[in-house]
Parts: sequence; C-alpha cells; structure tokens
Amino acid sequence: MVAAFAPYAANEHHSRGRRYDEPSSIYRGEYQRDRDRIIHSTAFRRLVYKTQVFVNHEGDLYRTRLTHSLEVSQVGRTVAVALQLNEPLTEAICLAHDLGHTPFGHAGQDTLNACMRDYGGFEHNLQSLRVVDELEEKYADFSGLNLMFETREGILKHCSTRNARALGDVGERFLARKQPGLEAQIANIADAIAYNNHDVDDGFRAGLLSLEQLREQPLFGNNYDEVHRRYPQLDDRRLIYEIIRRMIGAVVSDLIEETGRRIAAASPASIDDVREAGKPLVSMSEAMYEQHMSLKRFLHEHLYSHEQKLAMTREVQAMVQDLFSVYMDDVGTMPDQFARAARSAAGSARARIVADYIAGMTDRYAISAHESLTG
Repeated sequence: MVAAFAPYAANEHHSRGRRYDEPSSIYRGEYQRDRDRIIHSTAFRRLVYKTQVFVNHEGDLYRTRLTHSLEVSQVGRTVAVALQLNEPLTEAICLAHDLGHTPFGHAGQDTLNACMRDYGGFEHNLQSLRVVDELEEKYADFSGLNLMFETREGILKHCSTRNARALGDVGERFLARKQPGLEAQIANIADAIAYNNHDVDDGFRAGLLSLEQLREQPLFGNNYDEVHRRYPQLDDRRLIYEIIRRMIGAVVSDLIEETGRRIAAASPASIDDVREAGKPLVSMSEAMYEQHMSLKRFLHEHLYSHEQKLAMTREVQAMVQDLFSVYMDDVGTMPDQFARAARSAAGSARARIVADYIAGMTDRYAISAHESLTG
C-alpha cells in the first residue's frame, strides 16, 4: 500500500512517531491504528449526541457531530486516494477533528470561550488535541491516545503564537510559519465542504431555507436547473438530495483537479517540501471557491442567524454560562473525578478542569445537568 503513495505523501516510516514508544502492530499500519483508537474513544462516541446545527432533541434526522465527522471523512478519503496520498491518515484526522467540540455546537463553544476569557480561553480545535493527548483514559501506560505526530498535527488546524509555544512539537510549524502535510490540508477543506452542503439539507428539512432562496446561490442554482430539467416530476426531498450530491461532486472534483495542478507546479519531492511551500497546496479553483464562499455567507445570513435558530442559541448559551458559574463556585457539584482534581487546583487550572467537564458533555447530558442544578 505504501508503495502506491506519492513521494510527498505522509509516510509512517519517516514519521516523528508517537509521544510514547509502543511496539508496532503486526497487521495494521500506524495511521490505521490511530483511526481505530479514535473510533473506540469515549469522545468519539459522545459526538452522536452533540449539535451540528440543530440541538439533538430538535429532530432525529438532523446531522450530529458524529455524522458530520463521517461525512468529512468520506470527502477526505476520496480526495486522498485520487491524489495518491495517505488515506488512513486523512481518515484519522477527519474523524478526530471535532473530538473537543462542546455541546450545542458553536453556540456552546463561543459561550465557553467567553466564560474562560480570564483563564486562557477555549477553542475546540485545541480541545480536540487535548482530548487525544491527555483526557482520554484507555491505556495503562499513558494518558490520551498516543497518536502519531502527523495525526496530532492535522487535528491542530490553527493556533496562536502563545499556545504554539506551549504545545511543543505540534506547535512548531506555527512558529516557523510552515504548512502541515497534504493529508491535514485535505481534512481542513473536507470539513468546510461537508458542513456547507449538509447544512443546506438540514436547513431545508427544518423549513428555514426555501428552494427559491437556495436557487439564488450559483452552486445550488446551476445544479437545480440540471436536475429539474432531467427529472421535472421529482419530489422536493429527492430533488434536494440529488442537487446536494451533485454539488459535493462538483466541489470535490474541482478540489482534486486544482490541487493536482498546484502540486505539479510546486513539484514537491517530499513532505518536507510540502511543509516549506509557503502556502497550502490543497485548494479549490478561484471560481469554485467563490461559489463555495457565497453559499457559506448565505447560510450564515439565512440559517445560522435565523430567529428560530437564534432563540435556541440564546437558550443553550444561558445553560453553558450557568453550568460554568455553578461548577466554579462549587466544584463538588461535578463528578468525583473532576471534583478531586479541581479541589487541588486554583485559578486557570481549576477553570480548565471545569471547561474539560463541560466540553465533554453531550447536548442531552448538559440539559439534564442544568435542570438538576438550577431546577
């Protein structure tokens, strides 16, 4: 399998390896092991009850963080295979990218960040790395999942200089202004492709987006015209699905072709050349990127900022604020594991333990905890 990779793909035999030495597996590659560890993690299972756009109890068929991660993985694997890059590594990064996300989606993250303003802040990207490096408790010999360097690097998509200095090996590229490997670059864009397209589906299902609104978007409208021409009697549900799968196909094909051109122009001989390229090599064409960003802006205006959505946002933000305040005032209201650690800590260290606990909650657990604490 490794022989089929391009020379600039990530290669486990040239990796910086794991933080703690372990014997190799007889039957699996190292990035396959990373993927499997992520799938078996507690944080991954929790994603099934964490908000993507709509809070878990609002409907059974809306995307969750888990289904989103699986869709990101599907896009990422397609691109990686087409470009002869490391598919297991790409899959591992895609599956792990949201492990640190709070309950209630971005509303939960933004609120927890505000609560943590005086204690170092909160960012789910950093929290995902914290989950795989420290918080998962599965193995006798170490905390975390002890993932390969390239997997950890891919999980950390962006980072401030202050945080980079504290993160050691995975923070170095931010200080040196280098790029991550191509597999990490793919995972980053696959995330944006997946949520842009499945949020259209969920927004339409919720009745917050109409066909008339969506047809004004070039990426949707062009595919609508083609599908409607070929299938004029198609009902709305199948019409929407047919359009969205074509939208994804168009964006992914463009991404593969444009990235192939950029790789050919840069002529990297190794992953080190990719890191020194000065800018990402994985990219859509300018024309497709503008359509993608136009759809993203449309979703922000008409879906994420819809009054029905904002009403739920305000409700869950109040829950997170209440939980943080109660736990900071009385750490004994947390489970023993967190309470013991918090009692022996102070200031930012105590707040970080509280944030770890809240961030690990599912939507329904957070709602239940809030009800039990506040009545």
